[in-house]
Amino acid sequence: MKSQDIVILLKLVSLNQQSKLYEENRAQPSKAYLHGWEGWDLSDNEANKYELQDFERPILADSYSSRGLEASTGISKSEVNASLKRSMAVGMAKMDRKSKLPKSNVSALIEFIIHGLKYVYPAKPSAIVRGIPTSIAAPVLEGKLMTAGEFIHVWPDPVGKEMGQSVLPLYKTVPMAVKKDPRLYEYLALVDAIRLGKGRESAYAADELEKRLRA
Repeated sequence: MKSQDIVILLKLVSLNQQSKLYEENRAQPSKAYLHGWEGWDLSDNEANKYELQDFERPILADSYSSRGLEASTGISKSEVNASLKRSMAVGMAKMDRKSKLPKSNVSALIEFIIHGLKYVYPAKPSAIVRGIPTSIAAPVLEGKLMTAGEFIHVWPDPVGKEMGQSVLPLYKTVPMAVKKDPRLYEYLALVDAIRLGKGRESAYAADELEKRLRA
């Protein structure tokens, strides 16, 4: 498997959850929207490029297509197709019987992220840059875990809110992808907390990630 496979699998989980939230909140679609999750500042022109999911309409089947996943993750259609084939070959994804759309095997995904990801795709903080907060500095974990380090961890990005130690995301398009999807931002920040954290931090992030992915 490749690192972008994890990004796509997490995106599929997010799409599935968004679909469920739409069905549960047809009368009040704003309840399906997560607030206060942004780790960046966008100008009006920049914001237009990152239009958030309109929760007044359902997630369409096209969102799961290679074209839809390319648009939402920045991963090319050919890489999306290859990624889905790899994930299905090892049991990390499958086609839903009813919808005929790709679906993540959440249990297998959680097991791999918690027990294997940091060994296969280790994270190593480096230079101080401007970027999007990740790991325990991201909104999903902010204030919940203490750190003795002087600098937070960020994904390098020119519109990021914070200065911190650069951490390469799982895939180069992650900073773009998370601007379109609050849940994907949560998931990938928690993944980084598992990759970067010590025992307590990593365990807490793992529990939080599992709770969210199984929601």
